[in-house]
Amino acid sequence: MGEYLMDTNVISGYFSETLSESALDFLGEVIDNIPNLSVITEIEALSWINADKNKERILREFIGDSTILGVTPQVVQQCVSIRRSRKIKTPDAIIAATAIVNNLILISSDANFEGVQSLRIINPRNI
Repeated sequence: MGEYLMDTNVISGYFSETLSESALDFLGEVIDNIPNLSVITEIEALSWINADKNKERILREFIGDSTILGVTPQVVQQCVSIRRSRKIKTPDAIIAATAIVNNLILISSDANFEGVQSLRIINPRNI
């Protein structure tokens, strides 16, 4: 299994079990191998408001068990390159740049990432 970077929408789909059984199985394997997250994904996920404190605890444990990849000078350079080449929001460009710089395959169902040069992506909705 290759190395992957999980996007926020994938975490949401996994924990809410709104993805296909094959996608959930695939993501389960990714998670078992210590998932990689961008610091942007960490911020987005921790910003969710959930009245169910047990679900919030599970999410915090998941993030605590993950490898969080920060914004390095190389990620900044790649992010700038991406934003200069196409219209994309800065948080998404940081996530894409993080995947590219760290040679990771991005797992996301966000169409904004399509067409980002050098970005390898898997859409779990297509598994």
